[in-house]
Order: sequence, then structure tokens, then C-alpha cells
Amino acid sequence: MIDGIGKTGATGRIDVARATLERSQAAAKAGDALSRDAVSAPATPAAEMAASGAPVDSEKVAAIRAAIAEGRYPVDPDKIAEKMLELDLPPRSGA
Repeated sequence: MIDGIGKTGATGRIDVARATLERSQAAAKAGDALSRDAVSAPATPAAEMAASGAPVDSEKVAAIRAAIAEGRYPVDPDKIAEKMLELDLPPRSGA
């Protein structure tokens, strides 16, 4: 019988699956080592700030939510479009 080009059948698929499993297990072990190091590392002020999240003015958020629900929150489509373009496009060098 003539052997085709490359591996065919179940053996080729098993080898690929085995290699994928071995890579994922190695990555999991590396992740475990990193997480143990992170737990034992001393906390820095920057790490503490990042863990606590961004400061949120809860009263302002509640007021804005109420205004939106009541239909009295002003929407300026021009400002929204301007900000979207500002965030999306790189700054102009000639401006």
C-alpha cells in the first residue's frame, strides 16, 4: 500500500492533542509559581491603589443615573462624536 504525504489518521491527531495538553500543563505550573510569588511579595502603594480600583464618586453616579432614568440628562451628540474621534485618532502633528 502507498503511504500518503504526511501523517493521517488518529495517530497524528493524538500527537497534536498530547502536545497541546503538555503545553497547557506547563503553563498552569508556571502560573501557579507566579501566583505564589505575587502573594508573598510585599504590597507597594501602586499595587494597593490598583487593587482598590479607580476612585468613584457614588453620589455623582447616582445623580447621573437618576437624571438618565427621568429623561433630563443632556446629551450633546457633537461632544460625544468629538470625544470618540479624539480617542480613536492619533493627534495631528500640525495642530
